Amino acid sequence: MCQIVYEDNHLLVVIKPQNIPVQEDESKDEDLLNKLKKYIKDKYNKPGNVYLGLVHRLDRPTGGVMVFAKTSKSASRLCEQIKTDDFEKKYLCVVHGKPRLDRARLINYLKKDEVNNVVNVVGQLETGAKKAELDYKVLESNDNKSLVEINLLTGRTHQIRVQMSTIGNAVYGDTKYGKVQKANTKMALWAYELKFVHPVTKQKMTFRVFPPINEKPWSEFNYFKRID
Repeated sequence: MCQIVYEDNHLLVVIKPQNIPVQEDESKDEDLLNKLKKYIKDKYNKPGNVYLGLVHRLDRPTGGVMVFAKTSKSASRLCEQIKTDDFEKKYLCVVHGKPRLDRARLINYLKKDEVNNVVNVVGQLETGAKKAELDYKVLESNDNKSLVEINLLTGRTHQIRVQMSTIGNAVYGDTKYGKVQKANTKMALWAYELKFVHPVTKQKMTFRVFPPINEKPWSEFNYFKRID
């Protein structure tokens, strides 16, 4: 079971484990959404189907903090915040090499190849192209890797992975858009911060969860040792 970070009558904030799908897919592997529904059903002895609103997603290989809505009203209000850019998502990732600029905004147009399940950078006018924006900041670099903070401004499929790969700095462990890795290497991409307004109380909420800093490649950086 994943770790519960926060829970009230309206919200459920959890840490998504890596390599688990957020919702059921073709693999039929156990997914996070159904696990959390079972958790609510068992904890509160709820009869029938349990409602749990999925308002945002993480790729299967990505771990980190997620919020789910326990009521349809909360789900609707959180989705509205996402549309109006009041819902902030930040990530940490380890990339190969060092980006040419220490910080920058990346703007690309992406299109998903549904047949091969890959996302490509395409021209702005191509049919199906979607604008993708993110800000990145290099926090630390060593001989061949960099620890990067990402402020995600849009939420496109595989967005961080594609955009960082496009500038020549693929995410460590990403075999789809990067380099071939050793077997069982986890992708070093982690959703570490969420900021949003509580859909009912209107309180500003911030949740920050760091990646497994004792595991490689995260353990190669001194940045985490400086965090209180």
